Amino acid sequence: MDFIVDRGSLFVSRFWEQLQLALGTKFICSSTYHPQTSGQVERVNQVLEDMLRACALTYSTKWDECLPLAEFTYNNSYQKSLEMAPFEALYGKRCRTPLNWFEPGEHVTFGPDLVTQAEAQVKMIHNNLKRAQLRQKSYSDKRRRPLFFEEGDHVYLRVSPMKGVHQFGVKGKLVPRYVGPFKITERCGSVAYRLELSPHLAAVHDVFHVLQLKKCLRVLEEVVDTSQIQIEPDLTYEEHPIKILDQKQRSTRQRVINFYKVQWSNHSEEEAMWEQEEFLQTKYPSFLPSTSN
Repeated sequence: MDFIVDRGSLFVSRFWEQLQLALGTKFICSSTYHPQTSGQVERVNQVLEDMLRACALTYSTKWDECLPLAEFTYNNSYQKSLEMAPFEALYGKRCRTPLNWFEPGEHVTFGPDLVTQAEAQVKMIHNNLKRAQLRQKSYSDKRRRPLFFEEGDHVYLRVSPMKGVHQFGVKGKLVPRYVGPFKITERCGSVAYRLELSPHLAAVHDVFHVLQLKKCLRVLEEVVDTSQIQIEPDLTYEEHPIKILDQKQRSTRQRVINFYKVQWSNHSEEEAMWEQEEFLQTKYPSFLPSTSN
């Protein structure tokens, strides 16, 4: 039996490897930082998170007392992929509640009829899940375009900045979205590639989904030097202010707001941004005092 899991340290540990051998099971690890590999699970997690958030907003400090009811509600609710409730898939019928205590046409099944009914139920669930997967794939394929690389090609690797969400929409901020280029050493399956990473990225798994790659057309130019950026194992990096170039004030009816033109790490002075004093004091409390004295 195969299970699709992410590349968490728990699943790739030696203990789980030996346990799989003993149980006769197999873990199929997703490519690095590509949750779409198990998109159905990610979607279910989002639904459960929304349910828990609603409980926390409604019942505040007593939200944990609602967990049994939330679990029961989810398991007894109709699921589009299964075309039935999880309770019905597991036990052959939905769990009774005061709202559906008596089911019309319900009868008790025993012996061979129970086995036959269970086999038919499993077959129907398998077909429903297969149909749901094909439907979800068709939705996703509408926004995709085929990408193919050859061994020896050079590609850029997509990374995620972590300086502050408000910065992502600011025009003129040339944050590097890709680092590299890196050489492709092997094709792993139909949509994943193994890269020859730099030594300081040794902690990162070297197999990536094709959607995280961008073809490098000219290897000797447009190189983003990753040695100057401290990239974390989860392919993120953090920026910090290094220098104040200018300052100004903007007056409103109620107060005066101070702004500072800040040069950020990994960027030149031409890419400096105007930041509010309040933001700098909150996010980087030691920055303004050391530069203003």
